[in-house]
Amino acid sequence: MTRIAPSPSPSIARLLADFDARRPAALARAVSIVENQRDGFDALLASLHPRIGRARRIGITGPPGAGKSTLTTQLTLAYREAGLTVGIVAVDPTSPFTGGALLGDRIRMESVALDPGVFIRSLATRGSLGGLSSSTRVVADVLDAFGFDRILLETVGVGQSELDIARSAESTLVVLVPESGDSIQALKAGLMEIGDLFAVNKADRPGADRVRNDIELMLGMRAGRGLQDAPAHHGVDLGRIGNPARAAREAARGEQEERWVPPVLRTVAAKGEGIAELVDALDRHFRYLGTSGELTRRRRARWREQIIEVAEQRLRRRVWQDAGVQAFIDSVLPAVEDGSRTPFGIADELLRRAADILTRTAT
Repeated sequence: MTRIAPSPSPSIARLLADFDARRPAALARAVSIVENQRDGFDALLASLHPRIGRARRIGITGPPGAGKSTLTTQLTLAYREAGLTVGIVAVDPTSPFTGGALLGDRIRMESVALDPGVFIRSLATRGSLGGLSSSTRVVADVLDAFGFDRILLETVGVGQSELDIARSAESTLVVLVPESGDSIQALKAGLMEIGDLFAVNKADRPGADRVRNDIELMLGMRAGRGLQDAPAHHGVDLGRIGNPARAAREAARGEQEERWVPPVLRTVAAKGEGIAELVDALDRHFRYLGTSGELTRRRRARWREQIIEVAEQRLRRRVWQDAGVQAFIDSVLPAVEDGSRTPFGIADELLRRAADILTRTAT
């Protein structure tokens, strides 16, 4: 049986009317409601859901100090010059005192913060090791529904564990700098796999060319025979090129229809250098996603993960907030202690009890 979406309350209905009128205050309030899961957030999201899917979502990740915020600002300026509106979700570290975001990224984006065509929201990681809080995707959904053309998701920059971004964006930009250390170490733990584009920022500093070549070498080695079997681009016969880094660089140029090879670009965000090339590469990647069918696959994967995430949250809430479950756990602890029962057997019994709880409390 299909569940009917909850009807919005009068206050949510008024908010939606202001949202439709494109009032910035309504957007800010809607973001706060869904971020903190306040009363009516599910009805609000249900009302906005049919409008989602027009915006392009671009994830920007990389180690701390790579200049992600400056690069995000420059991308925003370029999109605004092209007449596009931009929503920015900047995930900042959680304050140890308030639990909220420290707002460092918003301060660094001061040059675009007052632009009426730009909306910036700082979110706290709230303990998420992946660099994104669980509310990041739904906040991006609200920005999408409001009508922003581009949504930039900038992560906190925790380094190697920052992999959630690839599941929240359609294009993922990995930002590195020459002095970030051994580029091979910086690209461990999946960053090579999630990067659709790479930017060597602060490229006017010594070592930039070496870092770029290292990344291209790894891309070429990862592709292996795939690069040799790929069609030639711009008259380059990749099968005859013995240098994997050069092969990767040549394969990344121009339009790519059958296989996307991530380009590695040089940028100096503080001076606005390399931004036009980066915007062009992002556009080429989005065209590739559309023609290859990868865009549909990625968006469906995002929806799948969100469904599972929401279901898990609600399952936990129903089960662990049940007084009977807590009383049962307390009652069996002595048996676990004396060895007559095991945590595994008790967990199986909890699952059987949970089935009854879910049926009884479902609405």
